[in-house]
Amino acid sequence: MRVLPRWIFMSRWLQAPLYIGLIVAQGIYVWQFWKELVHLISMMTIDKTVTETELMLIVLGLIDVVMISNLLVMVIVGGWETFVSRMQLEDHPDQPEWLSHVNAGVLKVKLATAIIGISSIHLLKTFINAPSMTDSTLMWQTIIHLAFVVSALAIAYTEKLLSSAHPH
Repeated sequence: MRVLPRWIFMSRWLQAPLYIGLIVAQGIYVWQFWKELVHLISMMTIDKTVTETELMLIVLGLIDVVMISNLLVMVIVGGWETFVSRMQLEDHPDQPEWLSHVNAGVLKVKLATAIIGISSIHLLKTFINAPSMTDSTLMWQTIIHLAFVVSALAIAYTEKLLSSAHPH
């Protein structure tokens, strides 16, 4: 390869610090999860005055942290594999099933559906707290969630069209 194409191709490694930063962010989410779990346990053992709604909101918060962490794993592993360098995990017993056929389009669809899942948790938390929310807040959170759903459907449909037009 000539010098300029080689430099352009090597520039993909500039993304490495970004993925390392996402790994640090995931560590922060792990810390947040454990803080919330310890808080829940202390509420259940010390206060013993946790209502079912409070319990549900805290558990939904824990699920939200896990879903965001899953999203981070998809971005880190899938993005590295797609845009930086192959991880050569083909024979590794813990290789995620989806990684064997990941590409930019598949990654976009997976990210869009993960965002819908996260948005669903937030919307559920909002509806559980509906009496303390304004109608405007309820309406806008629902509209934003529906926008995520429509966007994900459009991304998935576009990816289907592109993959059928260019079979692998």
